[in-house]
Amino acid sequence: MTVTARPEPTRGPARAGRREWTALAVLMLPLLLVSMDVSVLYFAIPSISADLRPGATEQLWILDTYGFVLAGLLVTMGALGDRVGRRRLLLGGAALFGVASVAAASAHTPGALIGARALLGVGGACLMPATLALIRTLFPDPAQRAKAVTLWTSVMAGGISLGPVVSGALVEHFWWGSVFLLNLPAMALLLVLGPLLLPESKGAATGARFDLLSGGLSLAALLPVIYGVKELAKEGWAPVPAAAVAAGLAVAVVFVRRQARLDHPMVDLRLIRHRAYGGSVLVNLLAMAATVGFAVFLTQYLQSVLGQSPFEAALWSLVPTGGVLVAAPTAAVLAKSVDRAHVMGGGFLVSAAGFAWLATVDRATPLWCVLVASAVYAAGLVSAMTLANELALGAAPPERAGSAAAVMESGQELGGALGMAVLGSIGAAVYTSAMPASAPAAARETLGGALGAAPAVLDAARSAFTQAMGGAALGAAALMLLAAVLPPVLLRTRKASF
Repeated sequence: MTVTARPEPTRGPARAGRREWTALAVLMLPLLLVSMDVSVLYFAIPSISADLRPGATEQLWILDTYGFVLAGLLVTMGALGDRVGRRRLLLGGAALFGVASVAAASAHTPGALIGARALLGVGGACLMPATLALIRTLFPDPAQRAKAVTLWTSVMAGGISLGPVVSGALVEHFWWGSVFLLNLPAMALLLVLGPLLLPESKGAATGARFDLLSGGLSLAALLPVIYGVKELAKEGWAPVPAAAVAAGLAVAVVFVRRQARLDHPMVDLRLIRHRAYGGSVLVNLLAMAATVGFAVFLTQYLQSVLGQSPFEAALWSLVPTGGVLVAAPTAAVLAKSVDRAHVMGGGFLVSAAGFAWLATVDRATPLWCVLVASAVYAAGLVSAMTLANELALGAAPPERAGSAAAVMESGQELGGALGMAVLGSIGAAVYTSAMPASAPAAARETLGGALGAAPAVLDAARSAFTQAMGGAALGAAALMLLAAVLPPVLLRTRKASF
């Protein structure tokens, strides 16, 4: 009698337990604070100006240095984490972020505060890609990883929205330095619990020499492009920002050519060319362009058109996040039974509908309509972005998780800058054309220039700005329609092979 051995059942990826989910909760604290620091100075800057007396240029650098350094170093720090260890980079970033927070809170000159904000950017660049890359290690099971990435995306988006509210509340009761000291408990908790809960993980190029030249080229490419695009969005055409964009693009070409020749590149171009990853980066870029580009209009509408205080406007701007909290988990569940590419496309269509609704807003529109329409576009956007993040992270091999996360986040930063430029230009053109020719020159340029003008001019400026917001909303809706087409075309393949 011949006995045939039964084949061993195929085991799927190991499922995460209580330890891994607790580790994820610890990771969310620094992510929340790093994303909050992008917007946390919006209400603190008047107090900082009164105390430190910065010039106009210094004030702009106080606001923008953190975001510039963060964006410029993401790719470098993501690749560094793949080599030295993502947990090690995360803990080092937490320590630096804490030290820089103390330095910022105790700054006595504008230069010292700008330097501290730059250090915060370095620390943030260590933290952000490491948190997303460690999710790839903590959650090998795709279903659990999808839930973790949903939480990661929601926390990141929520932090940017929460920053102004937190800063407004703290500045109202304490001095401006308290907005930085808020970082310390979370970073201390991460430094204590991180070594106990988080596994160390490295990439295949652990023993390879880190390419400092590629790191410098990455910074020299991203920083001028993002700076130039943001300046062009604020001030219109000018030779210096335009030259910065051109120089950054030229360096980017050199960077890409160098990556193609290296055995262990900082950015794997094969990964970028893969539809599942490259397509996710592209749709996320479009999503951030619509989100960041339109957010400026909504904030100014609440304050300068409806007459709300900055803190009141910040509180109302949190209302749309309610749609995000419901929609993101719903999309993740739906993606289990429907191809995620179609779910993502549907999310972008929902977002386009929300923006189209906002394009109909006029001076008589009640506030609740504006908030509901904003909740609709935010729900669709974050649902699609969550699935794009999860797809990109799953497509990247575990040994490249750090650099893959960093490239994804760099694309989002670039998308935000492009959104400010494109939608800002549309809004500015609509505003100028809607203002009467008899209005003062300053009032014809911006709504802020009309705030001290005669009541009739101010009323016309508010109506013109509402039309400008509608024009920007139409531009955002067009971006979302473009984004809705891409997932069914590029992202129907669920798995990557390298």
